[in-house]
Amino acid sequence: MYESVENICSVFQILADLVWGFPTNFEWYGSIPIIGELPLVIILLVGTGTFFTFRLRFVQIKYFRYGLGILTERRGGEQGISPLASFLLSTAMRVGPGNILGVTGAVSTGGPGALFWMWMSAFFGMATAFVESTLSQIYKDRQGREYVGGLPSYGRKLLGGTAAVGVALSFLYIVYALLCIPAQGFNTISAMTAITRNVTGLALASDSPLVWGFFLLLVVVTAFSVFGGLRRITSLTDVLVPVMAVIYVSAVLILVAMNLELLPWFFYVVVAEAFRPEPVFGGALGLALSQGIKRGLMSNEAGQGTLSMPAAVSHAKHPCDQGIIQAIGVFLDTMVICTMTGFVLIMGQAWLKEDSGAWFEMGRLEKFLGNTD
Repeated sequence: MYESVENICSVFQILADLVWGFPTNFEWYGSIPIIGELPLVIILLVGTGTFFTFRLRFVQIKYFRYGLGILTERRGGEQGISPLASFLLSTAMRVGPGNILGVTGAVSTGGPGALFWMWMSAFFGMATAFVESTLSQIYKDRQGREYVGGLPSYGRKLLGGTAAVGVALSFLYIVYALLCIPAQGFNTISAMTAITRNVTGLALASDSPLVWGFFLLLVVVTAFSVFGGLRRITSLTDVLVPVMAVIYVSAVLILVAMNLELLPWFFYVVVAEAFRPEPVFGGALGLALSQGIKRGLMSNEAGQGTLSMPAAVSHAKHPCDQGIIQAIGVFLDTMVICTMTGFVLIMGQAWLKEDSGAWFEMGRLEKFLGNTD
C-alpha cells in the first residue's frame, strides 16, 4: 500500500513541480535578476492582489475593524451558517502543519527575510481573498437548507453561464486538489506517527499497527463529520479551531515573554535580510522573495479558490461582509500564526546548521544588543 501511494504521489509531485516552477526551469527566464526566481503562478497571484488592493482603495485596511465587529455577531438561521462559523471553517482549512513546516522551509531556504515577503504576500492576498469571497456570496446557490458555491459557481456565471465552463473550472480545482496530495499526505502520516509516539512514549515506525490504529480512528472521525453535512462539520470546527489557536498562540506568547529583549532583533533581522540576504542563504534577493511569497500564498491560500467555498455557505447580511471576514482569515494565518512560528525559528537560530554561519548571526546579535544599550 505504501509503495502504491508513493507511486501515485510521485506523479502528482512531478506535475506540482511543473506548475509551481514554470517558467523558472527555463534558462533564459532564470537568468533574469530577481524576477527569474519567481514562477508565473506567484506573479499572477501577487499581481492580482496588488491590483485589487489599489482598485478597492486598500479595502483590507479600511474595513478591518468592521470585519472584527462582524465576527462577534453570532448569527445564523435555518438557511446556511453564520459568518463566524464560515470563518472558523476556512481557518480549519488553512491553519495546520503548513504554518510550521511551510515557515520552516521558507526560512531555511531563503533566510529570515523570507518571513518579510510572507507578510507582503499576505497583505495583498487579503484583497484577493476579499474579492473571491464576495463573489462567492453574490453568486451562491441555494440547495435545501444550505448554500453552495465558490470558484466553479461564480466563474461559470461570470464566463457565460454554460455548464461546460463550470465543469472545466471544477476539473481544474480537482486537479489542484490532487496536486496537494504529496504534501497533505506527508503531513497526515508524520502527524499521526508523532502523536502515537508521544502518547505511548515508544519509538514506533510509521507503518506500525498502533500508528495504523490511530490513523483509522482519524479516518472514522473525519468520515463521521464529513458525511454529517455542513452543519456537523462546522459544529466541530467551531470547537476545535479556537482550542487549536489558543493553545498554539499561548505557547508562543510564553516563549516571546521569556525572550522579550530579543523582540527588536527579530524584526531587525527579518527586514534586513529581506533586502540583503546573507551568502549562507544563497545571497540572492529573489530567493528570499520567492520563498517567502510562495510559502505565504500556500499557507493563507489567497487566490487559490479554496477560500471561496466556505465563504459561499454562510448567511451574511451583505456579500462584502463575508469578503472582509475572509481577508481577516488571511491576516490571522500569516501575520499572526506564521509570524509566531518565525519568531521561534529565528530566535532559536533553528534555520542554521552548526557549520553554516551561526557564529556570524550571533555576532550581529551581540552587536545589535550592544548598540541598543
